[in-house]
Amino acid sequence: PIPDDAPEMKALITGASSGIGMEIARELAARGYELILVARRRERLEALARELTVKCRILEMDLSSAEQCRMLYCRARSEDLEIVVNNAGFGVCGPFATTDLDRDLEMIRINIVAVHMLTKLFLHDFRLRNRGYILNVASSAGFMAGPLMATYYATKNYVLRLTEAIREELRHEGSEVVVSALCPGPVKTEFNDVANVRFSVPGMDAKRCARIAVRGMLRKKQVIVPGVSMKAAMTARHFAPEWLLPRVTYRVQHRKLK
Repeated sequence: PIPDDAPEMKALITGASSGIGMEIARELAARGYELILVARRRERLEALARELTVKCRILEMDLSSAEQCRMLYCRARSEDLEIVVNNAGFGVCGPFATTDLDRDLEMIRINIVAVHMLTKLFLHDFRLRNRGYILNVASSAGFMAGPLMATYYATKNYVLRLTEAIREELRHEGSEVVVSALCPGPVKTEFNDVANVRFSVPGMDAKRCARIAVRGMLRKKQVIVPGVSMKAAMTARHFAPEWLLPRVTYRVQHRKLK
């Protein structure tokens, strides 16, 4: 139980209407954090807020719009946030030459531009206070090229490398602000339906992934890879020649196509 006189702890979570974002909200609520829940599907956010036992603020926003990203920051910056979780994102599966260009651009705006903007904006405030956590949800896809999901893999490469670079800058400053990247493998969420794929290996339970993510973030880990098997796979990739990895990934992705 949280003591009545405990200081308020507040967290903002994008993409909180389902999957990992929803489970991170539940995990942080269990730890006593008041929440700002952000997504496009208001009814989903309202249902989650009714379930949780902490104070929740709902912001229905489309983060594919840079204007709405700025609006989100302006509406949340006065809340003295402790945690920002950039979780909103999606994937598309198919050959790069034939996937829909507008859908690709929407993915880039949500997976890259929104993460970039919100990280930069909130990091400014966190650095001034010399505290706070930013968790950017990347993917195991961020470690390699991804034939048949080329744009998605590239967006997660961006998120991972951006996070690592910021982390090193903060280390040189001696800052207490923590920026971490979550890099899960397959997770049982709506992702595969949106991307029009099926996982070739069993997905991790989203609740377990969220628990590992929050624990790793609060322990100030730089890169959080949930699951022993995924950690082993990420280690094994170092021993494969660079030309081989896209070929292996292509075979894996091809089996996912519905």
